[in-house]
Amino acid sequence: MKVMKFGGTSVGTPQRMKEVTNLVTKSGEPVFVVLSAMSGTTNSLVEISDYLYKKNPDGANEVINKLEQKYLRHIEELYSTDETRTATRDFLREEFQFLRSFTKELFTSFEEKSIVAQGEMLSTNMVVNYMKEQGIKAVLLNALDFMRTDKNAEPDPVYIKEKLHAIMEQNPDQQVYITQGFICRNAYGEIDNLQRGGSDYTASLIGAALNAEEIQIWTDIDGMHNNDPRVVDKTQPVHQLHFEEAAELAYFGAKILHPTCVQPAKYAGIPVRLLNTMDPDAEGTTISNATEYGKIKAVAAKDNIIAIKIKSSRMLLATGFLRKVFEIFESYQTPIDMVCTSEVGVSMSIDNSAHLGEIVDELKKYGTVTVDTGMCVICVVGDLDWSNIGFETRVMDAMKDIPVRMISYGGSNYNISFLIREEDKKRALQSLSDNLFK
Repeated sequence: MKVMKFGGTSVGTPQRMKEVTNLVTKSGEPVFVVLSAMSGTTNSLVEISDYLYKKNPDGANEVINKLEQKYLRHIEELYSTDETRTATRDFLREEFQFLRSFTKELFTSFEEKSIVAQGEMLSTNMVVNYMKEQGIKAVLLNALDFMRTDKNAEPDPVYIKEKLHAIMEQNPDQQVYITQGFICRNAYGEIDNLQRGGSDYTASLIGAALNAEEIQIWTDIDGMHNNDPRVVDKTQPVHQLHFEEAAELAYFGAKILHPTCVQPAKYAGIPVRLLNTMDPDAEGTTISNATEYGKIKAVAAKDNIIAIKIKSSRMLLATGFLRKVFEIFESYQTPIDMVCTSEVGVSMSIDNSAHLGEIVDELKKYGTVTVDTGMCVICVVGDLDWSNIGFETRVMDAMKDIPVRMISYGGSNYNISFLIREEDKKRALQSLSDNLFK
């Protein structure tokens, strides 16, 4: 069985929902479908929550009414029988009455998560009703019945596998199994969400639980490109990536995929394909545990980086210096992107400035601190094992005219990274494309 995930733009209109149905049923084989909320819906639900936090129920009701009218219009476009229209209209009436009920109660983050979860509830019910109207054997499985996180807010794979298999056994011989992406319950039974990676994470967890043949992530772009198409002209899709290559690209700027969401698939050895609903015949990108040797695959960039350098003569031969430095970042829950060390100093980059002032104050206990803002990390990904003589030289040659603040190489077999000024990003990306891919 294949798992197919469709994002918000892929189910963003009634016509798109019909196209998704055609894609899902094209092979005639049983499939498991994960759907996001219709594009724009989650933003509206967050806006409703914001009004309720501010104790403005009139503002919340205005957004609810507008959203309800949008969905009621979709009913007329999507369905062809009065029976399905009536059933879906009744469902929508209950859903929006549920949203209105929050305007009369005390509002906290728990209620917000319940509200935000309704976007996926709306899209999945509308699509499954359309499929049934078309005579397709489809069943909607509520993600809240099997998708759960543990006390550390991490997915609970054993629970997910046991519950999902039991639910599917109760619904045999279906052509399409549909569920909501993103939403789950936490260890205490409350409605929550998977946060990182959202619906992609759901698809990956389900694929691992079912030992799926393949996990397909359908979006509005034909896979991962070898450079940022918003900055560089004539980029090309990368047809094959190792899971670690994909994670590096995702972490350093490729927005099509979240770096953690494919981990369950990686550990289960299940390939992930990134495909385009607007161009279903495009090859897309396949991510697996296979490595294409001797190839540099792609480049990505991450903006809004801050470089911090701490210099200390006391660091020389000082046991525990790096531990003390890293513990400061850990205490403020600030991840480090890049690290470079010398005998008398260490430089690091971060992408979260929320606690920058406190971090710098703490670091000053151990040495002289310098901070550079407005920086950018350029990440080059491919088979960059140190035994591939000359590969790093090719990358360095492409960067020869760009001022480089830091270089990170050797921490991974798949990545070499440069810290540069944001104003040099476009030149750097273009030069890397010209030298590595043309």
